[in-house]
Amino acid sequence: MIDYDLLSDAEREAINAAIQAPGLPLQTALIVDDDDATRELLAEILQVNGIACVTAGSVAEALCLLEIDSSIGLVITDLQMQPLGGLALIRAIRNSEWADLPVVIVSGDAEVRDAIEAMHLNVVDFLLKPIDAYELINLVQFELGFK
Repeated sequence: MIDYDLLSDAEREAINAAIQAPGLPLQTALIVDDDDATRELLAEILQVNGIACVTAGSVAEALCLLEIDSSIGLVITDLQMQPLGGLALIRAIRNSEWADLPVVIVSGDAEVRDAIEAMHLNVVDFLLKPIDAYELINLVQFELGFK
């Protein structure tokens, strides 16, 4: 297993304290994937780098989290999920009060037409599995305003 711990505990605590400082909205990444291992790995990569995240195993669960958690500032979703896929989630987001929410797709086996449709839905980026952890961290930090 690759160790993604780039920050010391003190650095991570300082970042978390700054993120949660009064007057600053906490920005959380929502990770949506029906594969438990992938969801947990993505969450671990973000968390060890000081990025708060919540996870959902389905489109329905993700939409519920968006309803109750106003700190969500970014969605990272897989495309190939059952019973509804990532494109259904992105469409639901774009047709809701969260229409401007940045969305990143993480997929291992997307078809070209799915990628094109996702781009028409204004996703921020399309990352192929296996994920480059540094690319993901930089992208998420940028989209959440950490950089």
